[in-house]
Amino acid sequence: MTVIRTDKWLLHSYKKPAELCQKLKAQFPEDARASDIHQHLIAHGMYQQPPKDDDEWIKNLKEKEIWQIVREEEQKLRKLWHGPDVPIFIFPADPNNRKLQHEQNGKSGLAFPDKVFLFVSRENSANEIRALFTHEYNHVCRLNSYSKSMNDYRLLDTIVLEGTAENAVRERLGNQYTAGWTAYYPNAQLEKLWKHAVYPNRHAAISSRIHQDILYGHRFFPKMAGYCVGYYLVKNYIEATDVTSVDLLDMEPETIMEQTDGG
Repeated sequence: MTVIRTDKWLLHSYKKPAELCQKLKAQFPEDARASDIHQHLIAHGMYQQPPKDDDEWIKNLKEKEIWQIVREEEQKLRKLWHGPDVPIFIFPADPNNRKLQHEQNGKSGLAFPDKVFLFVSRENSANEIRALFTHEYNHVCRLNSYSKSMNDYRLLDTIVLEGTAENAVRERLGNQYTAGWTAYYPNAQLEKLWKHAVYPNRHAAISSRIHQDILYGHRFFPKMAGYCVGYYLVKNYIEATDVTSVDLLDMEPETIMEQTDGG
């Protein structure tokens, strides 16, 4: 199934994103409405309304051969990571989302065990697209390899999921293509965050407020705290053991945690 030809969908329904999402209903629970799906995808970076130069925007995305780039990357990574064949949906990102544009250069993604969504902008380079897909497909592979259901995830599971994915980007493409949040804090501060914020709450359920607050850095926690600590933990483990991204896909978070002081 792999890369869905959403470029063809966009030619006919770009001005009506909710109509696009009607085509996605089979990917979600039976009671999910197209408007609900659209709102969920908006929350993760999909465009809400097309810009005034929408025809040029679509043309630009096609000229960058984004669908072909992702198809080639999917074939490489599925073989490298022994990953599943899942549908991949590519849509334009929201150009009016200032946080997305400023912090992620106008790109975002969303992964499930059985599908991937990529939201991209015309400013994104080929390697940025590769990095985005690497991160999201790594999620798919770990969600299918690691023995725990995502509904049962605790904070430690989630930050290791994110840290593993972004270290896979570093392994494949180098530091210059890792997410900006990987360089938010020096190691000394990350160690403190691990010891005093993350470790004491490592068993917090994915549905809990404290889980989300630490992961994203809401309320009094530093921005993207959980993501940053997860990257730090996994990087420490890689450097100490010389493992690769494929070795980490089914590894217990506690094993990775034990390599860092404070665990």
